[in-house]
Amino acid sequence: MWSSPLFWIVFAIAAFWALGAYNRLMRLRSAVVQAFGSFDAHMVRQLSLMGEYGAAQAVQQAPSAGGTEPEMAALQGATTQLSASLAMARARPLQPDAVAALAAAREVLHASWQKATHNSGQATRAQTSVATAAADAPPVSPSLWQVRWDEHVLQNDQAMRVFNEAVLHYNAAIAQFPANLLAWVFGFKAARGL
Repeated sequence: MWSSPLFWIVFAIAAFWALGAYNRLMRLRSAVVQAFGSFDAHMVRQLSLMGEYGAAQAVQQAPSAGGTEPEMAALQGATTQLSASLAMARARPLQPDAVAALAAAREVLHASWQKATHNSGQATRAQTSVATAAADAPPVSPSLWQVRWDEHVLQNDQAMRVFNEAVLHYNAAIAQFPANLLAWVFGFKAARGL
């Protein structure tokens, strides 16, 4: 049996197939990580925008303006939560729990932003003269912040779609027979999209 040429031909075909399938799984896994890197870069820019917005609101708010302080605190907390979740997912972009936490933190940030800008817009219109007198720079209209937010959300959504597509291709590849046997042997686990 060991000296049979048919055995060695079948063995060579199986070995080359396994090597090719492994390389394909590694390429797809790498594509998921690269797509997450792009999404991560966009999210870092959005976090930077949140820092700028918080600083601008702190300068513009008068001491007697108590209407937007809870919303700004919630927005700051959501920003901190997103930053921590992003750091965890950055270290493990293929682990479903890390990506799920990031998706939840992103939703919390979106809800906090809507609440803060809605209430901030009302308070800003009511206190424009007080904010102008208190700030060295002219006040920035909430609509400008909303435009910048919308641009970041659009970019993040595009990067998120690329990441989700990469996750779908990767998950489909590790679920196909007989590549799923190879995935099981090498410990490839299904990833989660955002």
